[in-house]
Amino acid sequence: MSDTSNRIVQKLWSYCNVLRDDGLSYQDYLEQLTFLLFLKMADERAALTGKEQPIPRGCRWADLANPQMEGVKLEQHYRETLAKLGQQGGMLGIIFEKAQNKIQDPAKLRQLIVELIGKENWLSMSADVKGDAYEGLLEKNAQDVKGGAGQYFTPRALIQAIVDCVQPAPGEVIVDPACGTGGFLLAVHDYLASHHELDRTAKKHLRFDALRGVELVPGVSRLCAMNLFLHGVGPDDDNREPPIRTDDALRDEPSDHFDVVVTNPPFGKKSSITVVNEEGETDRETLTYNRPDFWTTTSNKQLNFVQHVKSLLKIHGRAAVVVPDNVLFEGGAGETVRRKLLAECDVHTLLRLPTGIFYAQGVKANVVFFDRKPGAKKPWTKKVWVYDLRTNKHFTLKTKRMARADLDEFVACYKPGERQKRKATWSEKTPEGRWRAFTYDEIVARDKVSLDLFWLRDESLEDSANLPDPNILAQEIADDLRSALGQIEDILGDLEQRAALRR
Repeated sequence: MSDTSNRIVQKLWSYCNVLRDDGLSYQDYLEQLTFLLFLKMADERAALTGKEQPIPRGCRWADLANPQMEGVKLEQHYRETLAKLGQQGGMLGIIFEKAQNKIQDPAKLRQLIVELIGKENWLSMSADVKGDAYEGLLEKNAQDVKGGAGQYFTPRALIQAIVDCVQPAPGEVIVDPACGTGGFLLAVHDYLASHHELDRTAKKHLRFDALRGVELVPGVSRLCAMNLFLHGVGPDDDNREPPIRTDDALRDEPSDHFDVVVTNPPFGKKSSITVVNEEGETDRETLTYNRPDFWTTTSNKQLNFVQHVKSLLKIHGRAAVVVPDNVLFEGGAGETVRRKLLAECDVHTLLRLPTGIFYAQGVKANVVFFDRKPGAKKPWTKKVWVYDLRTNKHFTLKTKRMARADLDEFVACYKPGERQKRKATWSEKTPEGRWRAFTYDEIVARDKVSLDLFWLRDESLEDSANLPDPNILAQEIADDLRSALGQIEDILGDLEQRAALRR
């Protein structure tokens, strides 16, 4: 991050601590920044171009920044502005949907408008500076473990490595059906801009048509829309479709198909809805998706996302999906999905991720890379290449963060664009190698067609002198316990539902 980006992040973030005393969460503060930044930039753009801005009269930055707007009058006007903008279409509608003023002290709202946002000329900053500053705020928000925002933030080093492997190309359309705050979409944007000489038509396609995202939570959807907007992605007005929409991606069979899917669906296995009966009693019912394009019906959200990603792809389209360990070994619907995926797609690569890299704790995850193929009698998957970045690797978010360099060997082994030239680094003579292939026949012969593949010797189990730092060890034990607790709670939930049905 540049010095300018750092300065802006520190300036904006320091004020958050003042508002925390009023009970504002990091996410609440970030939302208020989003609203005000958007209005300020629309005002700057109108002044620069002379064109009419998309913000309706009476709801513009100049109205808020008017010196006569103070106290209760300012608070009321701001509240009315948010309500009116939330009824608009396009990018405005996404950013301001269900927007509310969470800053109860008008004096502090005034300071935020005049001192923090009003004194910067945002449009004169490059997209990199604005975007980096906002990304810095999103990461700080993700670090707020209690707020749960971490589940919407994938480590940027991992995203960059995945995009480097998938190699999106100019003219392609790339989708993330669980886009969170937009990390994957922006990494694709950066990759295309830095790896290709784009002509005017290609630049226009990249800005308006190349990137598509879906996000379930309106508050996160607005952060994503603003993140894209600050990086120069998406329209300024309502004449074009916004790059993202707020929706349940799993609900319907997709009507459009895409060249590339890159995604990290939300952690947590089960989908559920709260049902209120006539007596006002509430109960949680498991939500299953009955879709003709799915191989199996299940309440496991992760398995549903894997099936959905396959449906989103064009024939020969390519995907990279972050999945928890249970997707690799779970029986029943899990085995059905794995068998079908191996047969109908070329599941060519699996990256076993280390623990301690996600803000959502207790997560053991992997990245599955596959290409969709046309119908055929024989299974498309011939070999699954596995890279083990987990065994004997120790990372934490505070003291030893995973960097892009930690994934260099994996990307080199992956051989983007030249997968036919792959060579294993593991053999009986080199038992420490982290890269090897398993044939289709070897995998389907395994119990439940398990893709939970590992072979390296865990040094910490055999050599007490080589134990990792106690902090790292304690964190890994805590992650294991959280993961186990989550699985137990899922089982308990299923048992309670079955008991309720019998009653």
